[in-house]
Amino acid sequence: MDIIAKIISFWVESFIFYYTVAIFLVYFVLAIISAFVLRRFYLNGKIADHNEVLSSPFAPSISILAPAFNESLNIVENIKALLALHYTNFEVVVINDGSGDDTLQTAIEAFDLEKVHYVVDERIFCSEIRGVYKSRKRALNNLTIVDKVNGGKADALNAGLNIAKGKYFIAIDADSIIDPHALQKMVKPFLEESDKQVIATGGVIRIANSCEIVDGHLVNIKLPDKILPLFQVLEYNRAFLLGRLAWSKLNGLLIISGALGLFDKEIVIACGGYHRYTVGEDMELVVRMRRYMTDNNKPYRVEYLPDPLCWTEAPGNLNVLIRQRNRWTRGTIETLFSHWNVFLNPKYGMMGLVSHPFWVMFEWMAPIVELFGIVYFVTIALLGFANWPYFFVTLFFVYFFSISFTSYAILYDHIAFFRYKSWKMVFRQLAAALVEPFFFHPLILYAAIKGNFDYFVLRKRSWGNMARVGLANTNKKKKQEEKVIPNVKVP
Repeated sequence: MDIIAKIISFWVESFIFYYTVAIFLVYFVLAIISAFVLRRFYLNGKIADHNEVLSSPFAPSISILAPAFNESLNIVENIKALLALHYTNFEVVVINDGSGDDTLQTAIEAFDLEKVHYVVDERIFCSEIRGVYKSRKRALNNLTIVDKVNGGKADALNAGLNIAKGKYFIAIDADSIIDPHALQKMVKPFLEESDKQVIATGGVIRIANSCEIVDGHLVNIKLPDKILPLFQVLEYNRAFLLGRLAWSKLNGLLIISGALGLFDKEIVIACGGYHRYTVGEDMELVVRMRRYMTDNNKPYRVEYLPDPLCWTEAPGNLNVLIRQRNRWTRGTIETLFSHWNVFLNPKYGMMGLVSHPFWVMFEWMAPIVELFGIVYFVTIALLGFANWPYFFVTLFFVYFFSISFTSYAILYDHIAFFRYKSWKMVFRQLAAALVEPFFFHPLILYAAIKGNFDYFVLRKRSWGNMARVGLANTNKKKKQEEKVIPNVKVP
């Protein structure tokens, strides 16, 4: 029995060790690639003139699609902020997704809207559109409000696609703060590429908690006061600057955040629009678009810009955070398994041989392997077989890699963008990085494991209630009510 136990122990510990080393190596390579991309972006940014897009007669038309559900408190300011974006040829399409409050009436009164006769070209199925509203003011002729029966975010975006007139469209969250120059920056990859068709671009998402926001505009960038949003600042830095940026360079990016993404409208429509019954519609759409391009032998790219272009509210409540990460986990699993024939399929190139396997082995499986390792070690420790020197050495290297990786992201963000201008804010991030592995990571691990349990055992397919406090308008000093995203069940 001792020999069998030693053999099992050897293979289990070897697997955990080599799996951990593999994760370290992969993320180290991604960080190095991201560093070169960031350096080039930083140097090119000094001479780049995005205003040339404004003066160009060839600037393509862009439709901004903004689903709104129970947004009466900030719908007016959000629309004003979108209308103030610096671009020459764009329209704003706000989709009132069956709000139970006075979101629609508030917008009608604020922008002098009237219901118009509008023939909807329903190229993508969506819930019933009850009416289309346009402003009587000529200065607001690029604003359209769509009122429809509630169907969830994906369904609202599909309704917006049926209305949108632009060559490209940008999908945003209604409670996000968009950089005024975002459209100029995000459309440039579509104009610059020649050998490959750009089908989508995304930008870095930042945490707006505790920032000063006036009339829908970010006027003063601050770090979050609360610890949970502060940990998420570090997490977002790692994910966007040292993860997605590298995948974009390798043309293996599988996800563009639903908070801000610019897409080729005809490609999206050809793919069938947003999947209405998924909790990870943003990732699923990008994977489906990539498959469509490959299946039709069309060379393509999915680009990512390291410039912070969108600021959004992060969960400050523990329960909301866990529900959000639970949903992200279920969305990832859903996408990976619904497109399983991509896995290690050479037909799909980088996506099939590298990106999809990476997400399977290191995004989906990592929490499961980690839980298995914890259970295994606790078991052998209780039985008195623990190799304590090995345990502490491994723990030290895992901890050292974690804080080094996070500090690396903080450093590059500070050098390239200088968003958090005081050294006090930089040191606060570094201090948070020291304790994050002990407090924040276990929460994320729990949410991921619960997401796997909910998906495979409970067969849960709903969004869940995602209550938000709301981004405070410091000019009016008013406290916003909680907003709840509709709980859309999958049949």
